[in-house]
Amino acid sequence: MKKYKHILKNREDAANKLADVIPMQRLKDESWKIVAVSKGGLELAYMLRKKLPNTLDFLFSEAIMAPNNDECEVARVSEREEIVINEQLVSTFGIQYDYIYGEAHRKHEEQILSYVYQYRKGRPFSSMKDQVVLLVDEGSETGMKFMTALKTILAMRPKAVYIAVAVLPSDTLDLLEPFADDIFFLYDIDDYVETALYYEELEKVEEEKLEKYLGDKNEI
Repeated sequence: MKKYKHILKNREDAANKLADVIPMQRLKDESWKIVAVSKGGLELAYMLRKKLPNTLDFLFSEAIMAPNNDECEVARVSEREEIVINEQLVSTFGIQYDYIYGEAHRKHEEQILSYVYQYRKGRPFSSMKDQVVLLVDEGSETGMKFMTALKTILAMRPKAVYIAVAVLPSDTLDLLEPFADDIFFLYDIDDYVETALYYEELEKVEEEKLEKYLGDKNEI
């Protein structure tokens, strides 16, 4: 674990290094749609895109926690109400599916829709039909955000879906590979602890920055 600690300086460092493993000329020529799956991922994606004309968007999603355990994510719902469930955890804890679907509806109505209105002025998530999509995040501890984004976007029948992520656990890489056309990453780590450990600095992304990134003139 020690050799991986602070292997990246910050999100800008991660973006610059990811640009070396992503086919950036193809990204530009084929007009890939860049979609972040977290707030930190949005900042990284914004830095990755730089002055390219590619559109940048954020697919909002919310975690559904186990009853009586607000640190254990058992499912996740996207803004298009696609739900991904960790079947192993649900079975282990004996969680009822009615609870998950009820929580998914509540999170969508109370949280996700407010984010859509606040940060995207109410505009629904753009259609990805026949598009090439690049999903981006700074790190992925369980893969749930990516899995939720994959399920949501694959239902829209895109031409291809790629993933770009700076650091992730080796088993999460194995989980995601069957669902993406390719995964561009910097480090896959066996004994993954938490994403923040692998950055020297990983600042919270303030609301004003989110609005700036999503309100950029390159966005549609």
